[in-house]
Amino acid sequence: MSKLYFRYAAMNAGKSTALLQAAHNYEERGMRVALFTAGHDDRAGSGVIGSRLGLHRTAATFGPDTVFERAALGPELACVLIDEAQFLNPQQVRQLHRMAHRDHVPVICFGLRSDFRGDGFPGAIALLTLADDLEEMKTICACGRKASMNMRLDSQGRRVLEGEQVVIGGNERYRAVCPSCFYASDSDSPQQAPGLFG
Repeated sequence: MSKLYFRYAAMNAGKSTALLQAAHNYEERGMRVALFTAGHDDRAGSGVIGSRLGLHRTAATFGPDTVFERAALGPELACVLIDEAQFLNPQQVRQLHRMAHRDHVPVICFGLRSDFRGDGFPGAIALLTLADDLEEMKTICACGRKASMNMRLDSQGRRVLEGEQVVIGGNERYRAVCPSCFYASDSDSPQQAPGLFG
């Protein structure tokens, strides 16, 4: 039975690497896959899924107006793989869930669960609600604990507490941290503003 899968993690947990490995596994067996990434994420290049290990692969891009329909993806499709799935909108997540169950095409989404403030992305919230299979991919904080939060940094490496939900960046702009470090005080930058987290 085909399902909608959501593989989520903090930054730098190997989500893109796992997606590219899954694509390789299908294709090595002669099966065709469709790869998508967010159109506005150009860290590896426009329409490119890139991992921090140096693996790269071209992909179709999606934006807010993309409609996911089985008929548009071509014949004999074995799987749909989506990187940066937190940038899907809830309607697109519903389309992908429907595709998995009505058209019997597995859909595997990889993305973040929450932003730099600890708030859920709309696409991630929809995936957590509808996905038939959830898996947290693991990475570690600098302190050695499991990292499950994302911290945004400014150009001086200080924590950013406010701003737009979506600001594209890599290791220079974000750090995966454990909840203890996410809420800890820092003499250079306030880690917890009054009323920000609850």
